[in-house]
Amino acid sequence: MSGRARLALTAAAATLLASCALLPLVAPWTWMFQAIFLVAIQTGVGAAARRVPLARSLTVAAQALVTLLMLTLVFAREHAILGLIPGPDAFRYFADLLQQGSEDVSQYAIPAPVTDGIRLMLLGGVLIVGLLVDTLAVTFRSAAPAGLPLLALYSVAAGLTDNSAEWLLFLVAAAGYLMLLLAEGRDRLSQWGRVFGGVSRTPGGPDSGAAPARYGGRISVAVLGIAVLVPSFAMPSIQGGLLDGTGAGVGVGNGNGGTISAVNPLVSLRDSLNVDEDRQVLSVRTSTDDVSDLYLRIVSLDDFDGTTWKPAQRHITNVPDKFPTPAGLGGDIKRTAVRTTISAADWYAQDWLPMPYPPSGVKVAGTWRYEPVGMTLVGDHGQNTRGETYQVTSLDVQPTAEQLAAAPEPTAAMKRDYTKVPSSLPSVVAQTAKEVTAGSANHYEEAVKLQDYFAVTGGFQYDTQVQVGRGEGAIANFLKQKRGFCVHFSFAMAAMARTLGIPARVAVGFAPGTPQADGTVSVGLKDAHAWPELYFEGVGWTRFEPTPTRGTTPSYTVSDTPGSSVPNEALPSKGASVAPSASASESASCTPQLRRQNACESPSSAAATARGDDNWWGRLQESLTWPLLVLAALAVLALPLTPMLWRRMLRARRLGGYARTPEGVAAHTLAVWQELTDTAWDFGILPDESLTPRNAAARIVRLGHLDPVTEASVHRVADAVEQVLYAPRPQPTAGLAEDVRRVVTTLGATVGTPACLRATLAPRSLVRVVWAASAGWARLRERAAAARPAPRRPSGQRG
Repeated sequence: MSGRARLALTAAAATLLASCALLPLVAPWTWMFQAIFLVAIQTGVGAAARRVPLARSLTVAAQALVTLLMLTLVFAREHAILGLIPGPDAFRYFADLLQQGSEDVSQYAIPAPVTDGIRLMLLGGVLIVGLLVDTLAVTFRSAAPAGLPLLALYSVAAGLTDNSAEWLLFLVAAAGYLMLLLAEGRDRLSQWGRVFGGVSRTPGGPDSGAAPARYGGRISVAVLGIAVLVPSFAMPSIQGGLLDGTGAGVGVGNGNGGTISAVNPLVSLRDSLNVDEDRQVLSVRTSTDDVSDLYLRIVSLDDFDGTTWKPAQRHITNVPDKFPTPAGLGGDIKRTAVRTTISAADWYAQDWLPMPYPPSGVKVAGTWRYEPVGMTLVGDHGQNTRGETYQVTSLDVQPTAEQLAAAPEPTAAMKRDYTKVPSSLPSVVAQTAKEVTAGSANHYEEAVKLQDYFAVTGGFQYDTQVQVGRGEGAIANFLKQKRGFCVHFSFAMAAMARTLGIPARVAVGFAPGTPQADGTVSVGLKDAHAWPELYFEGVGWTRFEPTPTRGTTPSYTVSDTPGSSVPNEALPSKGASVAPSASASESASCTPQLRRQNACESPSSAAATARGDDNWWGRLQESLTWPLLVLAALAVLALPLTPMLWRRMLRARRLGGYARTPEGVAAHTLAVWQELTDTAWDFGILPDESLTPRNAAARIVRLGHLDPVTEASVHRVADAVEQVLYAPRPQPTAGLAEDVRRVVTTLGATVGTPACLRATLAPRSLVRVVWAASAGWARLRERAAAARPAPRRPSGQRG
């Protein structure tokens, strides 16, 4: 093999080694095998063009053309001419794929799935870098500048991931570049013959012509070792994350003061909600019996510039032994002390400490600082939550609706700091707030109407994939589209509350997690949440929940909401008619005069006539023959339809009416959940009784490929079941029957026709009838055995 061919192979290897830095970004890694194959073809075309030989420009053009043809064959052959030659349609398709890839990159958390758009970005990027490296190092024989595209490829990947194996990826990429430099050096030395070959150490022994390369390799290994080891001992670490400290770390000075300035912590919230696997972030054990209100607050966002909400720059101090009373909390508000122990996962590195609000004390190891306004703890000089276990004492504040309604106007300072809205905020935000809260007597009624508008009456839908835009029109777009996730709902409600003169801010943290069998509560990535906090004088900062299907509605905001789908017992059934009949009854059409003349038909007269007929039995048989035949035919036809009719009847009973008592609501909720899981079973999603309702719902959504609207319905039913199973005082959830019917319709439209027919005519959940019959037969046998007198044993006495 010639030196130029070896150099080309080394350039391709260097490109692929640098591409290994992209592996942690996506899963699975199968795209790498495709990249190896395509880079090999690209390298082979370049080697063949140089062997002809072609001019340098023609060599590069040939490689670029083949690269374009390969990408067309892999991604856009349906849109290409003869399946290979790219035309206008193929280029438009490439543009659409790149647009899709950029949207996927912004939506998915690392590791992201390899969608078509992301795969085009990966393979296209590797091939472009490979072409640049081959052109610089091989075609133009200048390996040193070829390190720039390799560095760009590695830097992009390293900047997007926070992987513990970064040093290994750096070594792999650097080794590829050094191999390229050494290969070029060997190729240059070979052109000088054996001048630098050295002298054999023994007579007749092999020469040391490879000595420069050998020594160069040793030097390269030494340089790599120094590059990896020296920074870890001699260089200061880079601090970052959510915080942009004013010094080295968070605070400045001797630890008695300082400030923090935080960027928006909501950057990764959408990614957390869109992960395929809900990893556990925190394990919580608490002294309260009701965990449905156990929100873990990380930070509050109180600076609103019309575009987004973010934490304001705040003064921080040492962590006090006992926290002060929360701002605005009066002595007449009921409160209960709660003790909570929280354990963070060893991979969860958060600069802010998740805690229930309001905290009154915390015991945590490490270097933490206290921010008094938000009552939050923030890590100092790189301190984070990774693997930490800490105890928090907090207050469960329980105001009543009457206390909130009677709250006086907030102070001038509170209004000044927390009711500011920029002049650039679209007028539709304030106008909508006024329309929604029209007729309210106080700020509390306004807040409840805003919450109900988003969560119940306004027609909003929970959707983590929606794009409402950015900038000053984002809230207006959200109010128009009525689709979004917790960030949109909390941002919009807080902004609208401020336009009404209610002090408002946004809290970021975790919604209540899933109770476990050991008494702990598991908080996962998908529990990441944002909610608005509104200030009421005498009560303090108060949580509201405008996001539908997420979290729990505060008990002090529950009201009789218009538009609730819970039926009123006092109202007549929709099927009952109170209007008079359009036609007179038979008895009404027979006047007394006609009755006196025996001119009225009556069942008794007809029966008397029949009894007087001597041939009544033959005529009866004759009259019943055809109806019996029709009934027999219908029975034969209905036999295959029995499973379908049984499922329809069972579904109607489960989703039908129920007693408006706590027991009736609980039984109805469990029956609706049973119908949801049986419906998924009928469509091929086998039930897994070991899963919690929340995880079972996520599994149905994932395997059923449900759209966001139906996904919200499934999770709404699961949340209601968790309320019934775990909450001491479960709250009724309206519209569960409609949610299940929506799931039935969507699954029927998603699967193919054969699967839909199978689910309708031969539902898999029919096996429950067999199970129930078997269990009933076993119980019947047990009762019979218990009722049967035991055989008398002989006494053993002799007569």
